[in-house]
Amino acid sequence: MLKLSKLTDYAVVALVRLGQKEDVTTSPVLSRSTGIPEPTIAKVLKVLAAQGIVISQRGARGGYRLARPLSQISVAAVIQAIDGPISLTTCVDGGECDARSKCGLVGQWDAVNGAILQALSSISLSDMQNHTVTSRRGPDAPSAALGPLATA
Repeated sequence: MLKLSKLTDYAVVALVRLGQKEDVTTSPVLSRSTGIPEPTIAKVLKVLAAQGIVISQRGARGGYRLARPLSQISVAAVIQAIDGPISLTTCVDGGECDARSKCGLVGQWDAVNGAILQALSSISLSDMQNHTVTSRRGPDAPSAALGPLATA
């Protein structure tokens, strides 16, 4: 099963909440407004700041703010910031695989991985916030309502 980490889920929630704020916001304030424990919020914000997704301001009126609008932050960017490169299998993009010589599928996961990366890159946090993410299935496929990524 392909599943995002809890930290990535929390990062999306925190970023969407930051996008609703006008001013700099502290991690304790974000923790109270999202229900995510403050140490976890602090950890996530530190990583997001290191990746340039949020800006950290020190001092008495310090805290965090978005580095750019939610519409310019993709779900893929958040996943990559928290979890690292998006890779379905170890052999994507020439990665090492123990069964490479006998597998017969060398390079075939690259196309699948690329499609997933493209889909995640096309969804912004603004889309998530506004619930405008829609199914990308064809007209004959069963509908799948996509709700918010995070439940926290």
